[in-house]
Amino acid sequence: MARILIVDDAKFMRMTLSNILIKANHEVVGEAENGVEAIELFVKEKPDLVTLDITMPEKNGIEALKEIKQEYPQAKIIMCSAMGQQKMVVEAIEAGAKDFIVKPFDENRVIEAINRVLG
Repeated sequence: MARILIVDDAKFMRMTLSNILIKANHEVVGEAENGVEAIELFVKEKPDLVTLDITMPEKNGIEALKEIKQEYPQAKIIMCSAMGQQKMVVEAIEAGAKDFIVKPFDENRVIEAINRVLG
């Protein structure tokens, strides 16, 4: 069981991901709807893993990823993206993301990615 932080500007996406994670016996330690909140919650909760949306207001997922990785190089982050964001996904992986999952979420793919990243 891992302690996971979910970051997405869409409440529906956070809820969907939360349900998948809870069903797989993980603990959701927090939810953020933008990059600024993501960084604050990461520092406060020190989760085992973060699912981070790319496109968000205030601070996007790539910026949040870079900031978190700068302070916490060991952070495990999985990016979430809609179809057609391949360029941004590549940028995220280069910046230190461990994996990515595509929306709409496929339950098996989400669990598979999380298990792989947690090792």
